[in-house]
Amino acid sequence: MRGLNYQLKQLCRHNREGSYGTQAQRERQLTRVANQLHELGFRGMNDHSLKPKHVDALIQHWLKTEVATGTIKNRMSAIRWWARKVNRQNVVARSNEHYGIPNRQFVSNINKAKYVVEADLARVRDEHVRMSLALQQAFGLRREEAIKFMPGYADQGDHLVLKASWTKGGKARTVPIRTEEQRELLDRARKLAGRGSLIPGSRNYVQQLRIYEGQTLRAGLSQLHGLRHAYAQQRYEELTGWKPPAAGGPLSRTFTPAQRDQDREARLIISKELGHEREQITAVYLGR
Repeated sequence: MRGLNYQLKQLCRHNREGSYGTQAQRERQLTRVANQLHELGFRGMNDHSLKPKHVDALIQHWLKTEVATGTIKNRMSAIRWWARKVNRQNVVARSNEHYGIPNRQFVSNINKAKYVVEADLARVRDEHVRMSLALQQAFGLRREEAIKFMPGYADQGDHLVLKASWTKGGKARTVPIRTEEQRELLDRARKLAGRGSLIPGSRNYVQQLRIYEGQTLRAGLSQLHGLRHAYAQQRYEELTGWKPPAAGGPLSRTFTPAQRDQDREARLIISKELGHEREQITAVYLGR
């Protein structure tokens, strides 16, 4: 275990504030922060070496990778807690607005779904990036999950198993394999990656992430978190028989009691497939 990871873990365990859930979430967030600092090139840090440049680098990384506003704010709370505990609170600005972190928006019926077609993928030169994009669209994966994806491990025949080390919050999950198109894509992914991941053996995750960013930018592809929105909306229509509100379907206030039950069941399924803990978060993808 790296020094910073160990010291932050000890800091959390010696300062048990809040509920057990709050404590566990704080420790997970700080572990992720320590890992990302290492990936961003800040090596050999300890719990007293936090500086403004580290906070700035983290926030710019999160904004570039389209991390949800609420998630960024939660991570900032954990970083401020860390700074207070080592008497370095002046390292972190008091206001999130100082860093350009946008206001949180929970519910919107604006459709943010995004699709990539063969012509889009053809403009991406790196075959591993192309495959990651295709997997994001086919299975609603986050970008990091699609880059670190190991077909030989994940493909279990009728479902995918996503490793905790690939996922947001370090929570393993499963995603169903439902169609022949998904099966064909996974077969191609396995042929490309072999026993490894969609990171070529000559690169690490940060290098592949930068290649992904550069390749998609040059191909004119942006807001690719919208691929998860498209997946969620497609699954909703499969499960309910009607489009979600964000895609022009009926608003939830017009549902009959039976439709309301069906809507809630579909949202619970989709929430789990996307790796969220709360059904309410599906409103971001599906509307209300």
